[in-house]
Amino acid sequence: MTALVESLGLVVRQLREARGWSQEQLAEHSDLNRSYVGEIERGRTIASIVTVEKLARALGISLPVLLADCEHIAQRRQAQHIRLAAIAC
Repeated sequence: MTALVESLGLVVRQLREARGWSQEQLAEHSDLNRSYVGEIERGRTIASIVTVEKLARALGISLPVLLADCEHIAQRRQAQHIRLAAIAC
């Protein structure tokens, strides 16, 4: 999967855990299946924009903020990967 898909999973998990919610609770708040939420958090599925909006709304943040957080993490992970590749050379 792409870095952005993996980053979405990380951000969703962090926000869910910050609220003290289980995956099941997030699924209920976002009207999604619990196993689907788990797949998103593990970065194993590409969520539609409608699904991402449901997650953002359930987590109490706007869609642009959620996507910006995902992009920020993806960029940080890419920079780390580049640094590690440079060290390996």
